[in-house]
Amino acid sequence: QVQLVESGGGLVQPGGSLRLSCSASGSIFSGNIMAWYRQPPGKQRELIATISSAGLTNYMDPVKGRFIISRDDAKNTMYLQMNSLKPEDTAVYYCNALVATRPWGQGTQVTVSS
Repeated sequence: QVQLVESGGGLVQPGGSLRLSCSASGSIFSGNIMAWYRQPPGKQRELIATISSAGLTNYMDPVKGRFIISRDDAKNTMYLQMNSLKPEDTAVYYCNALVATRPWGQGTQVTVSS
């Protein structure tokens, strides 16, 4: 059973930065496109960034140019560098595969507020 653990969230002022980490037990990373998702308050979970096993990345418009996704398969870890944060980035952030998602982790709360 794969377990996903997200960490690195917190309270940050607008314009600030955070780096999220996603660690996984089990072989979810191997050969899979991995993704970061987020769920803003009162809204549905949404996909924000993906990265293939070859390192090809894709970003949704709301985060394009500000967030950077990366992965280290040897460590079963994925990262999300978030820069120029905005209040609308406030959400619980999750990691998972893009397809055939595994059980969701608890997520990590990111709050952008002055």
